Amino acid sequence: MTRGGRTKERDGPERRCIASGESGPADRLIRFVLDPEGRVIPDLAGRLPGRGAWLTADRALVERAEKKNLFSRAFRQQVPRPEGLADLLETLLVRRLVEVIGLARKAGQAVTGFEKTRARLRSGAAGALIEASDAAQDGRRKIAAVAGDVPRIDCLDREELGLAFGRDFAIHAALDAGGFAHRALAEARRLEGLRHGGGDAKHARATAAHDHGRQEEPQRQAPDRTVDERDG
Repeated sequence: MTRGGRTKERDGPERRCIASGESGPADRLIRFVLDPEGRVIPDLAGRLPGRGAWLTADRALVERAEKKNLFSRAFRQQVPRPEGLADLLETLLVRRLVEVIGLARKAGQAVTGFEKTRARLRSGAAGALIEASDAAQDGRRKIAAVAGDVPRIDCLDREELGLAFGRDFAIHAALDAGGFAHRALAEARRLEGLRHGGGDAKHARATAAHDHGRQEEPQRQAPDRTVDERDG
């Protein structure tokens, strides 16, 4: 689970989920576009041209959109029904998170190992604590004793986390405060929804708000869109 940070989140664009009808920050949703053959493909980086449709990063909502083929309505044309979309998104999001952590390691902004992680946390330089989802509770408690309010990621298992460090496995890691930590936390929030989403967008947002040490903001009345347009 990704837990709250010490810096105030920046205001950003909101989009409306095609499955729940509710709006939220774009970085909590996943954008989809149509490829040249008219098939639905995820645009995880949010950079592909053309009309986009948005889904909350929540497994139950993704499966609802897939089952009811809500993409046809969102794109205003008949599109092939996607299959196995939630599993595909989970795989892609794991890859993206591992890549971000790996880039931080290559830049000298990530450490792994119990003692190195604890030392980085004590130094005050850490911007994110990463713990394998299958880490032992005793180790978690010892790390928590020095972690304070450092944002926490625990949606990767030890083998997945190990990939980021070129190892068979890793259990504890820390990222320095800055861009890599920010990107890792954003990717982890979306992955968490695909791995442990409860199927209720409002509950997911409320949980995220609690985890980030703030109250959920009232629903905005601005005309947020389920689709957007991008120039080619």
